[in-house]
Amino acid sequence: MATFIYALCTLTALGCCVLLMRGYLRSTTKLLFWAGLCFAGLAISNLIVVIDKIVLPLQDLSPWRVSVSVVSVGVLLFGLIFEDR
Repeated sequence: MATFIYALCTLTALGCCVLLMRGYLRSTTKLLFWAGLCFAGLAISNLIVVIDKIVLPLQDLSPWRVSVSVVSVGVLLFGLIFEDR
């Protein structure tokens, strides 16, 4: 069951990334671009969770997971602060 939940979280974040990037290409609103990049990073972070918990259970990939998540949220924060209309 855990494998299903981890995979579903990864697919959800990837779906959000795709939808945000499609919206960006249609409207060229910079905030959609930054949010899309954030969700791409979160999808990668969720993929690392799958690898960490299912594929390599004896390895600790939590520093990588947290690093990718922090950078992803930092990208979104950058977009929120420094992009203006």
